[in-house]
Formats: sequence, structure tokens, C-alpha cells
Amino acid sequence: MKTKLGIVGLGCRGISLLKDVVLPQGLAEVTAVCDVYSDRTRQGAQMVLDATGTEPKQFVDYRELIDCPAVEAVLIASAWENHVEGALYAMHAHKAVAIEVGGAYSLSDCFALVQTYEQTRTPFMFLENCCFGRREMMVRNMVEQGLFGEIVYAQGGYHHDLRHEVSFGRENRHYRLRNYIARNCENYPTHELGPIAKALGIHRGNRMVSLVSMASKAAGLHEYIRQNKPDDETLLGTEFRQGDVVSTLIRCARGETIALTLDTTLPRYYTRDFTIRGTKGMYEEATDSIFLDCPRDRRDDFFWRARRNGCAAEYEAAYEHPVWREYLAEGIKGGHDGMDWLTLRSFFTHLQRGEPMEIDVYDAAAWMSITALSAESIARGNVPVEIPDFTANRG
Repeated sequence: MKTKLGIVGLGCRGISLLKDVVLPQGLAEVTAVCDVYSDRTRQGAQMVLDATGTEPKQFVDYRELIDCPAVEAVLIASAWENHVEGALYAMHAHKAVAIEVGGAYSLSDCFALVQTYEQTRTPFMFLENCCFGRREMMVRNMVEQGLFGEIVYAQGGYHHDLRHEVSFGRENRHYRLRNYIARNCENYPTHELGPIAKALGIHRGNRMVSLVSMASKAAGLHEYIRQNKPDDETLLGTEFRQGDVVSTLIRCARGETIALTLDTTLPRYYTRDFTIRGTKGMYEEATDSIFLDCPRDRRDDFFWRARRNGCAAEYEAAYEHPVWREYLAEGIKGGHDGMDWLTLRSFFTHLQRGEPMEIDVYDAAAWMSITALSAESIARGNVPVEIPDFTANRG
């Protein structure tokens, strides 16, 4: 039986999930849609009507959608600021909830998610689609099989030129603009951190214990606006607090370190820089390569990019994750190279079977907390700060 789903937030992300995954996947019946902008709500409702022949209920207030008897589960894809409050309301209403990614604004929000889940036991999933990426899952499989030996270090980043998206935030009603004006932090950590946490066994016998963050000056947006929006006197005179490059170093209980980088307001190419280093070898996204402690790879170390760039593909036959082996046979569907499809399929199938979610509330709280803690570290002069154990020693 299909899950009766309400969708909160129908901007670019929400519409994409609705059009590319939820409707074609067929695991949910969209019974209600909601956005603070009525034109977006109408657009989402029309898409559902065109695809199914049934028009969903429309709401402006997310609480009314959650309270609606026709809704069994809620997908929250609204602005970052609303993720936690929407999830809390849904869990108190005993409506299963999945929230899109973004960092937390305070530690109290993270603890509230955990406490509310433990009080209500309402199913909750954090929709970090990069945990379902093909390479990320293959590398995790290799880590679990010991190919890289004992893991020592990992790194990742959100390296994505978002200058246009931020600078035209007023025109496109995008929340990133106000965040880049008001905050200075690692504001989007989970694309890179999620797969790393899975590979390092975070909350599966390991945890993150402390971090230190440092932010560069903010110059990229001013230069972009000067060149591309010279008549926008308001933005030309705006002081952006968000540093162009934010570096965060995390220490784990088992001794591993994790380096994260936020890099979104300078010209560059896209990458998440997913890297895993162990005593027997490494994976590096930048070259999509696997280097092992063997004579062949040691011989090529000075000529790696020329001779072995892309060699991770050679390991697919032996180490492709079972989820992706099956998915490739089915045919990849949905957005973000198929990751969105797998992420929502995981949510709906685990919900319908009554199984624990693959990315649970403890993962969400810990990964989202990096944003609030990085802001604290930066504001206090780049001091180390502790990362709470949201599992209370149960992880």
C-alpha cells in the first residue's frame, strides 16, 4: 500500500523530488502540498493532478498539512530554517518525517530532534542523498572488507560555485542569500560528511568528539555582484559574513581525523572531494582512483594522474555495492545521478516495513551539529569545541 505523503516546500528542491522521484517512483500517494508561496503550491498540485488525475490538498501553513488526516508521512524540503521545527511538529503528531539536508542553527535544535524522537518513536529519516552515491557506497563496501586497512583520515568538501544562486536570492526567493549575509560557518556539511561518517562507523562503535573551524575573508560575492549586478545598490553595499572558504577539522573517538571544506563563493568546478585514507591504501574522488600499497601503485606514484586517473572503475566488478549492482541492472532513475531515487526509496520501503531508517535521527543530529559548532569555533577565534554524543553512549 502506498504511503499518503504531504510535501512541505516546493522550491527548486521540492519540485525536483516531486517530479523526478516521488511521482514516477510510485511508492507514495501525494495527498497534500505546502509552500509559503501560493504559486509554488499551485505548481506542485498541478503536477500531481497531471500525473495521477487526483488533486492534492493545498496549504500555506505546514502545520495544517501535518494535521491533515489525509497525510501519513511528511517530506520537508523547505528553507533550512524550517527543517527542524517542521520535523518536531510532525513527530509530535506521529507523522513519519523525512527532512532535506542543511546544517543546524543551534545545538538545542539537534537535541530537540533526538529527544522528540525518543519520546514519540515516530519514524524519522535525514535525506542525505550522497550516502547513496555510487562511488561513496563502493568505497564504504571496500572499507568494510578491509581493502584500505585501518582507516586513519578522511576528507570531503562542498566545492560548488553558488555565486549566482546567492546573488539572485531575492529574485528567485532563495534562502541562501539571507544565510550568507547573517552567518559565518560550515553551513552545508552533510554532503561530504555523511558518506565519511558511514565509512568511519560513526554511531556504529565510533563518534566525532571535537572540531575546530576557520573561515577566510568574504570577497567572492562582492566581486561577482560588482561584475554581474552592478545596479543592485543594496547588495553592493551589503556585508556578507559568510567566509568564502571554511575549513573544519574533526577528531573521532577512534583517532581518525576528518577535514571538511565549504567553498561556494569563488569561481571553481564542482566536487565533493571524497577521500578515504588507510594503512593499506586510499580512494580519492579528485582522480577517481584507488591507490593500494602494492608494487604497481608504488611504482606509478609520481605519474599517477597520467597513468591511473579513473582507475577506480577497475574495482567495480569486485567491490560494487550490492545496492548499486542491483540498481544498475534496473536502470538508474531520478535526479543527482540516481542518488535521489535510492534515498527516497529507502525512506518509503523502510517506513512501510517498519524497519529502522538507514540515516536516523542520531546521524542527523550529529551531522547537522557541525554547522552550529563551526560557527561557535569561528566566532571564538578558531578554538576547539566538543561535539556532543547525541546517542548518550549508545552508539
